[in-house]
Amino acid sequence: MSTSLPASCSCAVMTGFNQPLETRSFPLPRELKPGELIIKVELAGVCGTDVHLHKGELKIPLPLILGHETTGRVAAMGASDTKDWLGRPLAIGDRVSFTVGRTCKTCRYCRVYRLPSRCLNRKAYGVSTPCGEAPHLLGGYGQYHFLYADTAVFRLPDDLPSEAVVGAGCSLVTAVHGFEKLQMQWAESVLIQGSGPVGLASLAIAKEAGARPLIVIGGPRDRLERCQRFGADLTIDIDEVRDPAVRRKMVLDATGGLGADVVVECVGHPQAVVEGWELARDGGKYLVLGHYGDAGPAMLNPHLITRKELTVLGAWGSEPQHWTIALEFLRTRRSDYPFHELITHRFSIGQVNEALQAVASWQTGKAVIVPNG
Repeated sequence: MSTSLPASCSCAVMTGFNQPLETRSFPLPRELKPGELIIKVELAGVCGTDVHLHKGELKIPLPLILGHETTGRVAAMGASDTKDWLGRPLAIGDRVSFTVGRTCKTCRYCRVYRLPSRCLNRKAYGVSTPCGEAPHLLGGYGQYHFLYADTAVFRLPDDLPSEAVVGAGCSLVTAVHGFEKLQMQWAESVLIQGSGPVGLASLAIAKEAGARPLIVIGGPRDRLERCQRFGADLTIDIDEVRDPAVRRKMVLDATGGLGADVVVECVGHPQAVVEGWELARDGGKYLVLGHYGDAGPAMLNPHLITRKELTVLGAWGSEPQHWTIALEFLRTRRSDYPFHELITHRFSIGQVNEALQAVASWQTGKAVIVPNG
């Protein structure tokens, strides 16, 4: 246990949906159990999911410290022999990141169905773990972050900057999880709906998997230019091509008249799913990644599933094994997929409400909170 910790720290707390977050002071834990950690937060990403949570689009407990894309340095340890998820020793000052989900490891989803992302007792830092009671510090929008002993922590290598980890954020691990379900074949055509963080991460994974052609439908223009930088063969700007029928024709022309082998939804808007089923070829696959929050229903024609013999898949969050893949991907492919360049805006804790508004209105690339900056 470190003796240099302050008595308290500042955090941005959400006390109501669609209400301004409040800056509050919480005491730091003075005693830690073996395996528990206190992290001094370096960067905390402002994810699109944070915007959806702030709007009340997912049933979550309050009060809550948002922030589930976090890097920081180990400030205190409950035991000197604490290790990260890969069995590597941790020490005070080590730079780390961690999975936000904590599972019970005993329910049927954990043990029988081997689907821990759907654990009946799952809690997630910055999403579904309230801060009203000690240890309080359970989200990234604060100067310090408490980690329970069952958290999957990863010591970050020196050649992997924190900006790359937070720039990729939860989007990359979500994409890794989703594409694991797709089991893509080499040279399959892939269409990605959405050019935001999840779309960009999916693009990078698809490119590495050998997708050709690789098509992105989205906007605005600067995001599509970023997709081109990451390897998209064709981008379709929804602001310029507003007619879905015209967009469909462009996709058919690019895929030999059949439609894409794989379509990945990364928008979070129900109408995208309606359009996306039409863009897949017969016998193709459709993966829903963008609907973490509940944005409401849409009129869908199930006849398309039978007539086109579509395979429709969904993926929720991520698990520690997806993090190991994502972190190595970031470390070894940083020059090809410069996620670190996505960070365009940095905000203090006192500017959290400005950050959420900027992200909600697409005024930023990747925005981050710098609590100790």
